[in-house]
Amino acid sequence: MKKSIICLFLLFCFLGSQICYANLEDNEVIDLEAIKNETIPTVANVSEEPKFNARIVLAFDRASKRILYEKNGLKQVPMASTTKIMTSIVVLENANLNDVVTIEKKAAGIGGSRLGLKINDKITVHDLLYGLMLRSGNDAAVALAIHVGGSVEGFAKLMNEKAQEMGLVNSHFVTPHGLDEEAHYTTAYELACMADYALEIPKFKEIVGCKSYNITINGQSRVITNTNELLGNLSGVYGVKTGFTNGAGRCLVTACKRNDLDIITVVLGADTKKIRTQDSIKLIEYIYKEYEVIDLQKIVEEQFENWKLLNQKRIYINKAKTSGIKMQMQELQFQKMAVKKAQKDRISIEIHCLYYLEAPVEKNEIIGNVKIQLEEENIGVYPIVLQEQIKKKEIQDYLLEFLSLAP
Repeated sequence: MKKSIICLFLLFCFLGSQICYANLEDNEVIDLEAIKNETIPTVANVSEEPKFNARIVLAFDRASKRILYEKNGLKQVPMASTTKIMTSIVVLENANLNDVVTIEKKAAGIGGSRLGLKINDKITVHDLLYGLMLRSGNDAAVALAIHVGGSVEGFAKLMNEKAQEMGLVNSHFVTPHGLDEEAHYTTAYELACMADYALEIPKFKEIVGCKSYNITINGQSRVITNTNELLGNLSGVYGVKTGFTNGAGRCLVTACKRNDLDIITVVLGADTKKIRTQDSIKLIEYIYKEYEVIDLQKIVEEQFENWKLLNQKRIYINKAKTSGIKMQMQELQFQKMAVKKAQKDRISIEIHCLYYLEAPVEKNEIIGNVKIQLEEENIGVYPIVLQEQIKKKEIQDYLLEFLSLAP
C-alpha cells in the first residue's frame, strides 16, 4: 500500500514537472486561418477605424519613430514576456554568444513558460537566446540574467540602465522574464521603441524571425518552435514577441514590413489569444490600408532650394569682407515617414531666416530654421546654418574699396 502511494506521488511529481515545462503562452488553440479570413476582409471593406477589444493597442512607424495609432499607448502597464526584448538587448550587448552556461537551481526552478532546463544542464548563451525568444523560456531568462548580471537583481539593474540610456522614462524592470511584479512595467510606446532598437541588432532580428531552431542542451539536439502565431502566417511579419501573465493579459509585439512601410504593432491586455491575434491583424491591415510612405527629405529639400533662389541674395551682412553667403539646412532625423493617404498633400513647411547679420559670422552659426508640420502635428524644426565663415572687413579692405570707387 505504502509503495503504491509512493509510486503515485512520484508519478504526480513527474507529470507536474512536465506540465511546468509546457509553454503557458501557447496553450490556447486558435484557428488562425479562420481569424484571418474573418478579419482581413472586414478591415479592407470598412471605412472607419476598426474596433479593438484589447485594452492597449499601438502602431509605430520605424522610419520616423512616430506613433501612427494608439489606444492607451502611453499608459504604464505590466508587459509579461515582452520583457524579454530588453533582456535580449542587454545580453547581446554584454555577453559572448559562445559562452557555455551551467544551469543553476534558481533558473531550473522558475515557473511559467519554460524551455525545460534542469540543474547542471549545459547550454550556450546563443541557444539560450533562442530558447528565450522562440519558446519564451523563463528558465532561459534567469540563466542569462545570472550569467550576465551575476544575479537577477544585478541584471535588472543593467536593464534599467539601458532603458535610461534609451530615454525610456516610463519603463522599469525587476525581472528578466516579466512575471507579474508591481514595479515591473512599461508602455506600449516604449515597448515599440525597445523592439525598434533591438531589431537594429542583426542577431536579434535573425532570432525573432526564426520559426524553428535546433538548440543543443548537454550535447543533445532539440528542435524548438516560435510561439508567435503571426510569423510566417501574415504577409510581411518578421518578429517579435508574445507574452502572457494574469496581470498583463495576452500580449503581442509584431514587426511587419510591406514595400517601404515598416511598422511595429503592440497589443497588450487582451483577454484571450484569439483577441490578441485578431487585434494585431486588424491593426496591421488598417495601417497598410490607410497609410503610405512619403519621401519627406525630397519634399523639404525642393522647397528649401526654391526658397534660397528667391531669398539668399536678400540677406545682408554688414561689414562683410566678401559678398554672398552659402547656407544649408541641418539633415533631417529621418528621410521617409508614413502618413495617412488623405494627409500626404498636407505637409506644410515654414522657412524663417535672419535678413541682416553683422560680420564676423562663424561657420555653422544658426541663422534661421525650417519648421515642418503635418496638419497640427509638429514633425520637426531644423536649423539653417552658414556653410562658411564670413570675415569682417579690415582697414585695408575699406581702403581698397575706396580706391576702386575713386574716379
